[in-house]
Amino acid sequence: MTRYRIGSLADIPLRGSRCVDTPAGRIAVFRTFDDQVFATENRCPHRGGPLADGIVHGHAVTCPLHNWTFSLETGRATGADDGAVAIFRIENRDGELILDLDAIVPEPAEASGD
Repeated sequence: MTRYRIGSLADIPLRGSRCVDTPAGRIAVFRTFDDQVFATENRCPHRGGPLADGIVHGHAVTCPLHNWTFSLETGRATGADDGAVAIFRIENRDGELILDLDAIVPEPAEASGD
């Protein structure tokens, strides 16, 4: 596990995000309405849109380019979209954010059988 300090919770606006440069590349860090913090790769798999520029709602983010929505908890696209982004564990230690740089790549969504 490779841990990396990225700053404080106060650096990220409520229902907002920021992008951090790390040894693992650019990572988007999101703060939700309930003060939970999530981290994903910053690139949408659909057209490469910068997820840190997307709209944070609930525990999801919508890509600013083509409206694909991703769960911040699982990294999977929601709705009819098929795709996923890598997610990273992040820890909030009394307001100090520590990122685990070992990406978690979600399994492909299971096809529904009829």
